[in-house]
Amino acid sequence: MEFSQYNVNALMYITPRPELVFTEGRGMWMTDHNGKRYLDYLQGWAVNCLGHSPKCIEDAIVAQAGKLLNPSPAFYNENMVKLADLLTQHSCFDRVFFANSGAEANEGAIKLARKWGQKNKNGAFEIITFDHGFHGRTLATMSASGKPGWDTIFAPQVTGFPKADLNDIGSVEKLINEKTVAVMLEPVQGEGGVIPASREFMQALRALTQKHNILLIVDEVQTGMGRTGELFGYQLSGIEPDIMTLGKGIGGGVPLAALLAKEAVSCFVPGDQGGTYNGAPLMTAAGIAVINALTAPGFLDEVKAKAAYLSKALFALSDKFQMEGERGEGLLRALKLGSDIGPRLVEVARDLEPIGLLINSPRPNLLRFMPALNVSYEEIDTLISMLSQVIQQVKDEQAAAPAAQS
Repeated sequence: MEFSQYNVNALMYITPRPELVFTEGRGMWMTDHNGKRYLDYLQGWAVNCLGHSPKCIEDAIVAQAGKLLNPSPAFYNENMVKLADLLTQHSCFDRVFFANSGAEANEGAIKLARKWGQKNKNGAFEIITFDHGFHGRTLATMSASGKPGWDTIFAPQVTGFPKADLNDIGSVEKLINEKTVAVMLEPVQGEGGVIPASREFMQALRALTQKHNILLIVDEVQTGMGRTGELFGYQLSGIEPDIMTLGKGIGGGVPLAALLAKEAVSCFVPGDQGGTYNGAPLMTAAGIAVINALTAPGFLDEVKAKAAYLSKALFALSDKFQMEGERGEGLLRALKLGSDIGPRLVEVARDLEPIGLLINSPRPNLLRFMPALNVSYEEIDTLISMLSQVIQQVKDEQAAAPAAQS
């Protein structure tokens, strides 16, 4: 089918998209409307933690679709209860609220912290967040984010989100006052350029928040569900936060998110929080399949081994092209390019023949890699081979440009 036969103008324009329509996917691979295959290192922005269309999720959804789709969140359903129980068993939290997206989960975390502040901190409501952080696209979560330029797009912002600097505990401490109710951060700033919070910083932050009797909220929408090599990113630092949010990987490709909290912080009363689809059995069936896969013996050990393998390969690639190294946690990694060639690399990689490569450049001088957690070593080798070809082509273009101008 020709691309022109798709009426893409019926969609609201929110982002430039290439003239491709993806029609199917399996594991690390997707196929477009022309039958061309692509090695996918985006995976829906770290959503497809088990790759495209994994059999366990397919089976869970098909089975559930024939039984019960949505009984209303006014009632318990079996999958809602089971997934909440699994999440609390494998984390330090006691209570779970299910949502549809990471932004919705973060919105819930903000509400829960403010409610706790009303009950325990004389109405304290400010939540310290971080420059270059990303928490979603609702008005409140955009205000909580530290993405440059977001303070004016839909002004005025929601107030109450002073910004500190990641890995600088002093910058957090100086913002704490009688209005402060919590500190909120991503264990690894994903959209900000794959910048990990150090173990020492996370431990100091936990101590600081406890000293001042304020909450620690970890946004694990991108780092949760095995992405860092641990089931949750906070576990890398050996701390226990008060609130955690999950999204992306928890559904393995379907819309599912969660807000988790310690019992002492779970202060919502009827009417405070809700949602038409929260805990719907179709989506929580997928979530159960995901967490069972991630907690199977040896799975996370394999994630750690593959993360080390990818990191070493990216360092070697960096050395080959005299770049600035790589960074990340687990299978959330970035190659530091040393120049603003990221967007061009994305284009060239996608247009490779006979197979394309899907990569992401959250900053012009950086590439981000978010493979399925069950990516194979061979698929990592294929990435490095294709990426080497792409980088060489773009560098050759740069070298030829001055000659052409002269």
